[in-house]
Amino acid sequence: MRYKVRLILASAVVASMLLTGCGTASDTKHTGSASETQTTNSTTASSAQPVSQEIFAMDTYMTVTAYGDNAQKGVTDAVAEIQRLDNLLSIGKEDSEISKLNKSGSAALSDDTAVMVAKALDLYKSTGGAFDITVLPLMELWGFTTQEYYVPTEDEIQSTLQRVGADKLTWDESTKTLTLGDKQEIDLGGIAKGFTSSRIMEIFKKDGVTCGMVSLGGNVHLLGTKQDGSAWRVGIQDPNNTDDMLGVLEANDCAVITSGAYERNFEKDGVTYHHIIDPATGKPSNSGLTSVTIVSKDGTLADGLSTSLFVMGKDKAIAYWKQHADEFDTILVDKDRNVYITEGIAGNFSPDSVSANQVHTIEK
Repeated sequence: MRYKVRLILASAVVASMLLTGCGTASDTKHTGSASETQTTNSTTASSAQPVSQEIFAMDTYMTVTAYGDNAQKGVTDAVAEIQRLDNLLSIGKEDSEISKLNKSGSAALSDDTAVMVAKALDLYKSTGGAFDITVLPLMELWGFTTQEYYVPTEDEIQSTLQRVGADKLTWDESTKTLTLGDKQEIDLGGIAKGFTSSRIMEIFKKDGVTCGMVSLGGNVHLLGTKQDGSAWRVGIQDPNNTDDMLGVLEANDCAVITSGAYERNFEKDGVTYHHIIDPATGKPSNSGLTSVTIVSKDGTLADGLSTSLFVMGKDKAIAYWKQHADEFDTILVDKDRNVYITEGIAGNFSPDSVSANQVHTIEK
C-alpha cells in the first residue's frame, strides 16, 4: 500500500484518498469492485475541461484524469487497461495468471507479466534482495493480506523464510517460463501499479491526450505539464501527521511514488507493526526511515524502488542512488523528521510541515 500524496492546483489542495485529477475532486470513501467506475465529467467536455474517472482495482481506489479533445477516449481506454491488468495480476482472483502460477508452481507467462517478472528479478539483484516478489508467505503470516493481524513467533518467521528468496526462482527468459521454488508464491503488487501507470501514459499519448495524470494507490504519474504550461505541484504527506504535507514537489512528465509505514499497520501490546517486510529478517523493516519517495520517468522502477530503499535505510539508499542517479531521484524521511533529497529535484521541493534546516541535499 502506498501512502497519500496530493496534487495542488493554484492555492487549493484538491485531495481524494490518494490524489485527485486536474482540478477534479473524487469521493474515495465508499467501497466497490474493479468493475465499478464513476465518471466525474461528461463525455462532451471541451479540451479545457478534464475528464476524470474513478475505479477500484488492485485493492485500491484509482483516479484517471485527462485533458484534450480525446480525453474521454484516453480515460476509457486507461480504465479498460487497469481492469485487464488487475485481472491478470491480482492474487485475490483465483483465475488470474499469478494465482494460477502460485498453484501450479510453473507457467509460461504472458508478455506483460514476463516484463514485470524480469524487472523484479533485476531489482532483486541490484538492491541486494531488498526488493523480493516472493515475500507473499510472510505477508500472509503477519496477516497483512487478510487483515487478520498476527505477531508470529521467531520459529514461525524462520520457517516461513525458507520459502522466501527470488534466488530460488527459475526464470527462462527465452520461453518466458517462471518456475517457483518449494512452496513459494509470488506477488507482483510491489511494481504492478507503477507498471500500470506507465502503460496509461502510453495510452494517453497514443490517444492524443495532451495533459493528464493517474493516481493508483499512492502512485502518481503525470503526463507533460499542466494545461497552462506550469509544473504540477505534488504534495508529499507528512508520515507523522496525516493531515499535514511534508512539502511540495514541482514535477512534470514523471512518476512520483511514495512508500510509508503507517497506512497498513496494527498494534499489539503497545508495539506497532507495519506492512513493509524486510525479506532478510521476515519482520517489518526497522531501517530508520519513515517514508521514501521516488521520482522517475519509469513508473515500474519507481514503484519497486520506493519499497527497496525503505528497507535499505538511509545510508544504503543514498549509496544506491549514487550508483543509479541517472534513473531516478528520491526523498528520504527518517524517524527524526530529517528530509534527504537528491540534488536533481532539490530545487523543486518546498518544505511545509518541516523546517528548512531539516532538509538536506544529497549530492553525488
